[in-house]
Amino acid sequence: MRQTWRWFGPPDRVSTRDIAQAGAEGVVTALHHLPAGEVWTADEIAKRQREVATFEDGTASDLTWDVVESLPVSEEIKRQDGDWRAHLDAYRDSLRALADANVEVICYNFMPVLDWTRTDLAHRRPNGATCMRFDLADFAAFDIHLLARPSAAEDYDEALRATAAARHASMDDDARAALARTVTMGLPGAAAGYSLDDVRAQLALYSEIDATRLRGHLIDFLSEVVPTAEDLGLRLCCHPDDPPFPLMGLPRVISTERDYQTVLDAIDSPANGVTLCSGSLGARPDNDLPDMMARLGPKVHFLHLRNVTREGADLRTSFFEDEHLAGGTDMVALLKAVVAEEARRRSEGRADASIPFRPDHGQDIVDDQNREAQPGYPLVGRLKGLAELRGAIAALEHA
Repeated sequence: MRQTWRWFGPPDRVSTRDIAQAGAEGVVTALHHLPAGEVWTADEIAKRQREVATFEDGTASDLTWDVVESLPVSEEIKRQDGDWRAHLDAYRDSLRALADANVEVICYNFMPVLDWTRTDLAHRRPNGATCMRFDLADFAAFDIHLLARPSAAEDYDEALRATAAARHASMDDDARAALARTVTMGLPGAAAGYSLDDVRAQLALYSEIDATRLRGHLIDFLSEVVPTAEDLGLRLCCHPDDPPFPLMGLPRVISTERDYQTVLDAIDSPANGVTLCSGSLGARPDNDLPDMMARLGPKVHFLHLRNVTREGADLRTSFFEDEHLAGGTDMVALLKAVVAEEARRRSEGRADASIPFRPDHGQDIVDDQNREAQPGYPLVGRLKGLAELRGAIAALEHA
């Protein structure tokens, strides 16, 4: 298993030297400054590769850009409107430029409007650590009372509607504004600021698109780009929905093993694969991550290893980001399934026998709380997670 680390480029509060000292071998990054639908040029890709390969003082880091996360799929492609066909051409051109730069693994997602959703970015744990949390009642308060989405109340049962109303009533203006900012952090480009009217406008564009239609658009997208990726020797891998259940009336199409299998069967290619995110998928009680790895393993091109603790038994429930070896997923069993898959690949002579993984999210501990890094991406919390994962992997491989 190849140890990688997500990096958001030079503005990231975690430096390339920090990454090297944490023990990572490769970097997961993207050209975050380029909007979806724009071509990634050879010059821009080479610039990011130089930044990855260099410490701040100009000396070599020995790090490489191993995985793209993400080469974004535009909302126009997801909806099949506007300039979506031109965006497909741009996507293929970007794939060609990445292949020329020897970057072979490309992660993407097909979530409409929101890339991820949380209601608290600094939920405090008993030991003083903080983490990201999704509180279903707080989200319902946002959806019904702050966003005031038409028919929102119909998506929640009577008890949850009552709780959400009480939560909303207990918040002052500052708390309501903070909740709105947190929820909209998952919008691509959210750093530029989004108003609730912006969110309403984006939701309206999906009013006629249900899960069946969105899944069809995903398969159409893959039918257009996978042949190019396969010809170039690239591996595309779709990230699951986060969280893996419908929100704000938006459809979800990559939330379960069955969802993945449908898409893998529709476009059967070594270039069409899976980003197995144990945190996103683990937020559903019906997703068994070790079993999913065992069955989907041949098509798993990238791993996000993190853990969440669900706070209820329902399909849609509150959850928080737990320590890497805690939470609802048996991480050691998952790693055992990964080690077995890698051994199988080596026996087949596959060039991609070593699957890249990164310690995803993690809790803010020690001096993380003063660093103000990207939400969910602390230095010390991820370093601790990587060390724990590395230890478990070493034990499994030794055995």
